[in-house]
Amino acid sequence: MTATPTRPARATWSDDDVEAFRELAHTFLAKECAPNEQRWGDQQHIDREVWTKAGELGLLCPSIPTEYGGGGGTFALEAALIEEQTRALAPSLGTSVHSTIVAHYINAYGTEEQKQRWLPKLASGEYVGAVAMTEPGTGSDLQSIKTKAIRTGDEYVIDGSKTFISNGFHANLIVTVAKTDPDNTAKGISLVVVETDELDGFSRGRVLKKIGQHGQDTAELFFDGVRVPATNVLGTDEGQGFAQLMQQLPQERLIIAVGAVAAVEVTLARTLEYTKERQAFGKSIFNFQNTRFKLAEVATTAKIARVFIDDCIAKHIRGELDIPTASMAKWWTTQMQCDVADECLQFFGGYGYMAEYPISRMYTDARIQKIYGGTNEIMKEIISRFL
Repeated sequence: MTATPTRPARATWSDDDVEAFRELAHTFLAKECAPNEQRWGDQQHIDREVWTKAGELGLLCPSIPTEYGGGGGTFALEAALIEEQTRALAPSLGTSVHSTIVAHYINAYGTEEQKQRWLPKLASGEYVGAVAMTEPGTGSDLQSIKTKAIRTGDEYVIDGSKTFISNGFHANLIVTVAKTDPDNTAKGISLVVVETDELDGFSRGRVLKKIGQHGQDTAELFFDGVRVPATNVLGTDEGQGFAQLMQQLPQERLIIAVGAVAAVEVTLARTLEYTKERQAFGKSIFNFQNTRFKLAEVATTAKIARVFIDDCIAKHIRGELDIPTASMAKWWTTQMQCDVADECLQFFGGYGYMAEYPISRMYTDARIQKIYGGTNEIMKEIISRFL
């Protein structure tokens, strides 16, 4: 693909295979997703068959090894996909949770039997993956979760509730954060994989209404005496869950930042197009000095953010991205995403407040970026510990 204001020139972390994957993703998103975003927003979830179509094309689990059904690539493929989702204005397919987070928990910590059992189903789209961390009374403080998974013979019995769960409406494989030792804090946490199909005691609550990302299903989940095999604890031992979560969070935060930078670029490109066409007082809005200066600032932010995020991606692919840098990327790029969306919406005037204009969706979709994956305040706390 040629470079445009929306799509910069090929990054150093990319290659021909990544760009071919990007083209495939672009075509799929433009055909299967973007035209349906309004309808999906109204129904608060995507159509289930879209997951299967994505799996058939190899768009799911692209950085999972081929022996488990994945694409066998690097994080570069995950980054290319989230960039194309952002550029297509098609955010509802929750691949970042499914492929970049859930599948990688299993690939990193699962036994060989667990990987063979679950990863091919995630890669094909037969299973939709979710991770259940947040609870009604617990957000960033994961050590204080109340959901319990108590071993009874060859099973674990799970009791508790989760909320704000992305992919929660469709998910039939849920990596559930639970206390296997309720008397302990971090060392009492384990990751228990729950396969939900026809599972007694498991239920879904509401698909939650949000101010943005309306088509991305976000649900409540309830576990009432749910029984799963003891072999569903991720790995071989209890009590490893908190460490497993902490080790994977940098990748989760990086993928959020990748989407944020792409959103800044798309917002800038859409606003340039509009301001050069829209007339006021006999000339284009772009020709007012205030417009030019503000958009010059946005263009500078977009350039700095792109250079920073490309460096972070390259480091992550080499295994060199550290925790504080990932935290910096997450908080700063998402703050810039929100700031840019606010600045640019202003140039659209009243039209910017109308739901049919993409800038309004960019504005509302942006706000959650500063909250999930760890709030930006938590990011700054993490960074400060390394100073």
